[in-house]
Amino acid sequence: MRLKIVVLAGDGIGPEVTREATSILRAVAEFGGHEFTFVPALLGGVAITAEGTPLPQATLDVALDSDAVLLGAVGDNKFNALSPDKRPEAGLLQIRQALGGFANLRPSVAYPALAENSPLRPEVTKGADILFVRELLGGLYFGAPRWWNRDTNEAINTMRYTKDEVVRVAKVAFELASKRKKKVTSVDKANVLEVSQLWRAVVTEVAKDYPEVTLEHQLVDSMAMHLMNTPRSFDVVLTENLFGDILSDESGVITGSLGMLPSATIGGKVNLYEPVHGSAPDIAGTGKANPLGAILTAAMVLRHSAGLEADAAAIEAAVAQVLEAGHRTADIARGSNQQVVTTEQMGKLVHEALAHALDRQQSMHGV
Repeated sequence: MRLKIVVLAGDGIGPEVTREATSILRAVAEFGGHEFTFVPALLGGVAITAEGTPLPQATLDVALDSDAVLLGAVGDNKFNALSPDKRPEAGLLQIRQALGGFANLRPSVAYPALAENSPLRPEVTKGADILFVRELLGGLYFGAPRWWNRDTNEAINTMRYTKDEVVRVAKVAFELASKRKKKVTSVDKANVLEVSQLWRAVVTEVAKDYPEVTLEHQLVDSMAMHLMNTPRSFDVVLTENLFGDILSDESGVITGSLGMLPSATIGGKVNLYEPVHGSAPDIAGTGKANPLGAILTAAMVLRHSAGLEADAAAIEAAVAQVLEAGHRTADIARGSNQQVVTTEQMGKLVHEALAHALDRQQSMHGV
């Protein structure tokens, strides 16, 4: 397997967590005899400093010529005086649009070892394993017209979807559900919004092509409550852009830390992978950053861009094993019986657990 991965380490803790993620990918390549090529490029604040723009053309060109893009984090307060279109975050928005991914995947898994980190009771979260599929290029964030008239104190945004936009993201959700627990929960506000009525009708139509997958519809306000009360009852959650943005962040309490959450944006020219957490400039360089979100993001690279499901699952199992052993970065440390480790130490621990797992896989195949 050959894979060209463009690495956009970005700002703040981005380089630190991305270093651990690429180390894990190198281990998988070595054990599996794969050829993974890592191409570093600039994005965000570091790109502004070096090139005067948050997304240099050279970065965009190499990204479009790759098999996958792995991002660390973007954002630096020292650029806050710039206009929004020139700040680090603008580069992230621009590359997302250029790569064309329309489906954002965000897993939310309740790790038994982190049960104390969630404000929810362990008996509520135990066994929860949710995959959010969020439509990323339509809806309120991109609809036109949009404006703010400061003279009249009036503002308008437009929530707009076409049938084709809903069909393509719904197919992603049903395909993924068919490989999981075979259930899709589609979220809308069809009792009030016409755009949600279209959404519900189209999703219902797409579901007919997947008779093995159960479809249920939930109104977004009801979903926000059920997500906290009965998270184990959900498998794949399909949402439009705004609702998915809010609900997937809410689901962070199931895992117990945003630092644990990976994400992937798929369906375009090249898939984009990034941990959910921000650049956290206040802890950059201190060794306190949690690399597990980035490492789990590396697992998504293997699953969705390389088709290496077993290796992706091995990474996820290695993360769970390290947590069960009591190792924690500062953000997820709670108990006195836990060992607080640095970013680099956590990466090495996962690397060691993964190496043992891959060794066992090779031994079994050799028998």
